[in-house]
Amino acid sequence: MAMLYPQHMNSITVIGSINLDLVANAPRLPVPGETVTDAVLGTHPGGKGANQALAARRMGANVSLIGRVGSDANTDQALALLRVGGVNLEGVTIDATAATGVAMVVVDADGENQIVVAPGANRLIVPEDVQIADPDAVICQLEIPLEVVVEAARRTTGLFCLNAAPVRPLPDELIEQTDLLVVNEIEAEQLGDRIHQTGGLVAITLGSAGARLYREGRQVASATPPAVDVVDTVGAGDAFVGAIVASLVAGHTEAEALQRAVIAGALATTVRGAQPSAPTLAMVEGLL
Repeated sequence: MAMLYPQHMNSITVIGSINLDLVANAPRLPVPGETVTDAVLGTHPGGKGANQALAARRMGANVSLIGRVGSDANTDQALALLRVGGVNLEGVTIDATAATGVAMVVVDADGENQIVVAPGANRLIVPEDVQIADPDAVICQLEIPLEVVVEAARRTTGLFCLNAAPVRPLPDELIEQTDLLVVNEIEAEQLGDRIHQTGGLVAITLGSAGARLYREGRQVASATPPAVDVVDTVGAGDAFVGAIVASLVAGHTEAEALQRAVIAGALATTVRGAQPSAPTLAMVEGLL
């Protein structure tokens, strides 16, 4: 593991999912078997990989994305904000055999959400796709095949960040090779004490209570978010991941990086849509 954050570091490769989000803003979330009407439908680019890539880019990093999309009508819209935002998409493959991933999201009046994902082309990413040109940091999530994530960890020479979401059992090798593991409270509980065996950093996000940073089970930093008017929590975790990694590779201390990430996550809840809500570096620094 390479836990070094020199000032010149600013290149990040994200390997992960690319989706189009179909978002229904409803008065409340349905219970099983119930239909809730009077929703308003919106479409936004999404996917945890794409979201985190754009979030890191808006925080000032040079970002490349590796992933797969289909050759269907959703592809251009799924990639639109990444292109506008300046994310390098040379590593994104168009697969004619599958559909672009789609996430079906319901958001209630308080900003809480339920999400169902049809992965499509995201399931077809293979270890051979992991062609990384020695970036300063690599970010992965778990919306792509686990063997791809393991291969990425093996090939990373800089900082390797794993956002263990959606949560699933993790092999020991992956935990040991992770320099920064990011999980929420539920994911941390499901993974158990093994998350602190990484030897690196573990960031546990706490929603409106902020986040805590640990090394080998010992808390080394904590941060609380600014008060904001929440309209949509979709993408807040991805904004946090992109911001903390971008801040670390920019040379900020671990405590500073955590505070910036918590602010980014909070700001992301004030705008609808996972990618449209990712804040810029200027917005985050304006609240420090």
